[in-house]
Amino acid sequence: MPTKSLNANLHKASRAKKDEFYTQLVDIEKELKHYKEQFQNKIVYCNCDDPYESNFFKYFASNFNALGLKKLITTSYSGSPIVGGQLPLFQVAGSKGKQPFKIEIKEVPDTDKDGAINLDDVKYLLKHDKNTATPLKGSGDFRSDECIELLKQTDIVVTNPPFSLFREYVAQLVKYEKKFLILGQQGAIIYKEFIPLIKENKVWLGYDNGGTKWFQVPMDYDIPTESRKKIVNGVKYFSMGSVNWYTNLYVTNRHEKFTLYKKYSPKEYPKYDNYNAINVNRYIDIPMDYDGEMGVPITFLDKHNPDQFEIIGLDRYTGKNGDKDFTINGQLLFRRLLIKKKK
Repeated sequence: MPTKSLNANLHKASRAKKDEFYTQLVDIEKELKHYKEQFQNKIVYCNCDDPYESNFFKYFASNFNALGLKKLITTSYSGSPIVGGQLPLFQVAGSKGKQPFKIEIKEVPDTDKDGAINLDDVKYLLKHDKNTATPLKGSGDFRSDECIELLKQTDIVVTNPPFSLFREYVAQLVKYEKKFLILGQQGAIIYKEFIPLIKENKVWLGYDNGGTKWFQVPMDYDIPTESRKKIVNGVKYFSMGSVNWYTNLYVTNRHEKFTLYKKYSPKEYPKYDNYNAINVNRYIDIPMDYDGEMGVPITFLDKHNPDQFEIIGLDRYTGKNGDKDFTINGQLLFRRLLIKKKK
């Protein structure tokens, strides 16, 4: 491998290690409650989720029977920084030290006979059934050959991928035509590689989008901004700011008609200097009587109904204005989604 390529890969790996954020169970439960019927008899793969720490694994394993899953697959990775949290290494039969491995669950029996499947049943299964854990040959990276082979047999992928590898991660899901529900920064909407997927209705938003979400991080993780960190019961948390759920599963809200009430006026809705479209400062102010192209904030995507509006593109990536940001009277604006009402 050329030195330049090797250094680039090492740099990517370093960045990925720095954005190992563990999603809180309350955030997972809040979103996943909307999709229960879509998981019936499906193979779910959490391919960025060390089961020692992952609340995604905890959620799906504990709700395996309630969701009617066919199979749950989780692949761990080497060098996890919070090993020994929820599911300590010694409790997983077949695991060897910090060696990455695959956990594959096909059923979760009610071992404590309390009439319900819970985390205690999952822990008992992992501790006593050595067939649930199989060592991996590689590092457990989602891009490795063995993880891709697992991806191919999967119906739905649900996880919190490394934000620094978000573009590459989504591209892989699209390549293998997988259903998915993943977390990502709100700013991912403006990625040049991501906006075509939104435009072509291959990716959209889930239910619980924006707002502050707190992620567990290693205690030695450096968070210079005080407002973005907190420690609760000896556990350190980091806020990434606005975070979205991105998916291609069915979302009911996506087909609710957005009510328009304002009327167009050239004074309130000026046109851009370098593109033939009007500017709308807030998505709630979209005029009901304007049929041309409009630039709206990226937060519009949370209200987007593909039966009501067409997404044309993102300001600088329209291919019509020299890939420049939009301006009004020479003043730069925040990023804008270009939309148009459907007839």
